[in-house]
Amino acid sequence: MTKNEFSRLMEKGILFLDGATGSNLIEAGMPRGLCTEKWICENPDILLTLQKAYVEAGSDILYAPTFAANRLTLESHGLENETEQINKTLAALSIKAADGKALVAGDITTTGKFLAPQGDLSYDKLLGIYAEQITYLADSGVDLLVAETMIGIDETLAALDAAASICSLPIMCTLTVESDGSLFTGGSIFEAAAILTEMGADAIGVNCSSGPDQLECIIRNLSAITDLPVIAKPNAGLPQILPDGSAHYNMQADEFADSMKCLKDAGAKILGGCCGTTPEYIRKMKELI
Repeated sequence: MTKNEFSRLMEKGILFLDGATGSNLIEAGMPRGLCTEKWICENPDILLTLQKAYVEAGSDILYAPTFAANRLTLESHGLENETEQINKTLAALSIKAADGKALVAGDITTTGKFLAPQGDLSYDKLLGIYAEQITYLADSGVDLLVAETMIGIDETLAALDAAASICSLPIMCTLTVESDGSLFTGGSIFEAAAILTEMGADAIGVNCSSGPDQLECIIRNLSAITDLPVIAKPNAGLPQILPDGSAHYNMQADEFADSMKCLKDAGAKILGGCCGTTPEYIRKMKELI
């Protein structure tokens, strides 16, 4: 898919993303504390079942589960030498699940390391890390890219720069924010939106962060300052942390759908779910909207 093709697709109306991956895999038996990406490679049928259910629920775009499959994060699991294999295997699984009925986005995210001077990660090193992963994803045949759950503007710009150096695929960018729109590394989603628009992002918005009922003001203000499609991919409400350390999300599918309709009315053009959501959440949201 080209950037122009993505723009033409957006002219047709609202696009629906998928919902959560990690929380559903845990529910299906994935142990905590291991490398999610490697576990999916070893248990592909669980991912295929989940993503096929998202397609049946009405998702127009599936996120390949390559979320943290960058060399730096995989290195913490001793898997850095499997970076290419893991990315290509996971992208192929999502393409199989989509079966031509949905697009597949190659998914990249924060490395969790801070850039200098806040940390010791250089911009050039981060650029190389993202460029490597994006190369494998583009070679795998994904339709577009998404940089999601980003915690700051600098790392998101590195993802944009890396993508531009590798391919011409569209790239969506979503950051995780505080309730007032501020970013964890400073600045705000509104400042970031202006920069990302100028630097070539094809859609921008918010994911994870909180429930949809907390994001209406942010989405409305974001829609007012950019001509790009605005993305809303929130959690199923704020999590309740249980005694075993797991997160429980209380917002049910009907309530989630109602709140997502409010975000659509506030200007969001690309809608999906993050932590705690399931195919039923996507189905209810699409039926309502």
